[in-house]
Amino acid sequence: MTTSGNTFWSSGAVPLIEPEFLSSIIGAASDIALVISSEGIILSVVLNKHSDSFGNLKHWEGRPVVDFLTRETAPKFEAAHAGFLQGEVPHRPLELNHSDNAVWQYPVRYTFHRFGQEGAALLLGRDLRPIAETQQQLVQAQIALEQGYEARREFDVRFRVLLANTDDAIVFVSVQSGRVDDANEAAASLLGIKLDALKGSAFAQQFSERSTVELTESLMNATMAEDGGRVTLRTQKTARSVVIKPVVFRAGGQRVLICRITADGEAAKPVDDAADRALALFRAGSDAMVFLDGRGAVTSVNDSFLDIIGAAHLSDVIGRSFGDFLGRGQIDLAVLTDQPQRSGPMRTYATKLVNDLGARLSVEISAANLEDKGVPAVGCVIRDVSHVEVNRPHSASGAPVAAEPARNVMDLVGSASLKDIVAETTDVVEKMCIETAVNLTSNNRVAAAEMLGLSRQSLYVKLRKYGLLSKNG
Repeated sequence: MTTSGNTFWSSGAVPLIEPEFLSSIIGAASDIALVISSEGIILSVVLNKHSDSFGNLKHWEGRPVVDFLTRETAPKFEAAHAGFLQGEVPHRPLELNHSDNAVWQYPVRYTFHRFGQEGAALLLGRDLRPIAETQQQLVQAQIALEQGYEARREFDVRFRVLLANTDDAIVFVSVQSGRVDDANEAAASLLGIKLDALKGSAFAQQFSERSTVELTESLMNATMAEDGGRVTLRTQKTARSVVIKPVVFRAGGQRVLICRITADGEAAKPVDDAADRALALFRAGSDAMVFLDGRGAVTSVNDSFLDIIGAAHLSDVIGRSFGDFLGRGQIDLAVLTDQPQRSGPMRTYATKLVNDLGARLSVEISAANLEDKGVPAVGCVIRDVSHVEVNRPHSASGAPVAAEPARNVMDLVGSASLKDIVAETTDVVEKMCIETAVNLTSNNRVAAAEMLGLSRQSLYVKLRKYGLLSKNG
């Protein structure tokens, strides 16, 4: 290109640009431009006048550039700048993260250019925040999409598990096509057809003398009945009379019938309200309940028992000896399993529950012997009484004592020496403990001795001392 016969561009070189125009050109060509000395000092900062997101950066001038770089990107700049001083201009842009007063950060992509001064470098930068924000939005959208897929997979698994484990025969029928969208094994067995063959087939084919239109219309009319309509049909394969209770709902813009199928006559069977309510009490009751087999192993517990011992899963409890959770171990277990079989239900048995972490909780246990088809079992109801013990009077050692003996002991003060008072109190407490152990074990001297931590011979000596040897003998 020439102007008035003069060469404007010569050998690809740019003509000298006057200083007053240079900064505006650099500012327009980049979002931010830095002039860096050979010592890494910022000599000048030029910002694009159309971008005000950087604010005022005049305080950068005269300070090291690493003061305004994050800790992880400062080494990257130092390595690139050292190579630049040795004559190696970086061929690829350098991405640096700036920070100012540790308040905000932003990424910038720089290119290195030689400048007029000795060892000075011109860094032309592009603000990467719009790209970073777009990438962040894409990442968040991807995460949300994955979470949606995961929620859908979880819902599908729950739906499949529910269909597979329910005893009710369930069939989902499309109102538009009259075909089976889904069903469970119970429905396929009741209709006398394999589950794979049932899915996708016309629902009307499973019944005698009903077309798809007639059956769909009958089911839709039944859904509008106030008292829950029913449709009685006869199956094609097994010739059984069945009752269908349909409910219509809309999903994905399509109406779907969920049909619960029962054999005709099953719905008229009497319902054992007491059994259902007992089961509901076992599941939702506030008292912990445990069922044991003849050997004292746990066969079933409710959620309240899991809460009271801090167990996370049923597998942590089922099959284990109940003695593992009792304060006196096998001694308590022997009392709870033997006494109900010999003497009938045990109303109250005080002990402590111990979990796997060693925490102890004061409880009262009621136990009863259960005979189901000749199989011995024991049912226990456990009540937390730790809040009651707090209000009971305690001895100096922390153990609860009865109010009446405490008053009798206080009456002795002043009339007897401390040594005599202590000796008399010891005998009273010892006799009470022995009587309690004998009563709890229904006069089982072996179990009582184990409970008190005595030998059988020592227990007999103390029974004779307190005149208890012939009691309940």
